[in-house]
Amino acid sequence: MSVFVSRLRALAALAIVGFALSACGYNTIPTLEEDAKAKWAEVENQYQRRADLIPNLVATVQGYANQEKEVLTAVTEARAKATAIHVDASELTDPDKIKQLEDAQNALSGALGRLLAVSENYPDLKSNQNFLALQAQLEGTENRISVARRDYIASVQAYNTALRTFPGVLWASTAFRANKPMVEFTATSGAETPPKVKF
Repeated sequence: MSVFVSRLRALAALAIVGFALSACGYNTIPTLEEDAKAKWAEVENQYQRRADLIPNLVATVQGYANQEKEVLTAVTEARAKATAIHVDASELTDPDKIKQLEDAQNALSGALGRLLAVSENYPDLKSNQNFLALQAQLEGTENRISVARRDYIASVQAYNTALRTFPGVLWASTAFRANKPMVEFTATSGAETPPKVKF
């Protein structure tokens, strides 16, 4: 009977420890980390969507404005640079890698803005159905990128906060010592002023 009671006590103690661990935030850090990684994947997905639209847009503009080779080349080169930089989830704590990606994506956005501004000089291009459809898809993708980045920033903020606040700080200093704060996106200089591009 005493063996049964001691086993019962051991099981009860184990159940209490398990409940205490689950209730004290042990799972918070990994859960928030996975959420931030999932949000990052959506940012990458939207960047890829934009990159996939660019060749069609360039080809359409080229058909009407072939003399704008400098702008077309700049867009193509910016796309190549932006797609060459890949940041996987394990590199989200590296500020230099995130900065490289941001710079490449910002250069691509600037080149696209110049390309769309060129369309103002070509009335036939502005009325072309392919161009209008691609323009609408690109505009929608830019909005999706903004939403995906906003969601990622919120997710990273929650994760970074969990690493620095109680009880997460206890887990971060013991069980999750390898976990480092993730890098958020930062606004580029001039981001406070909206671009002036007419469509």
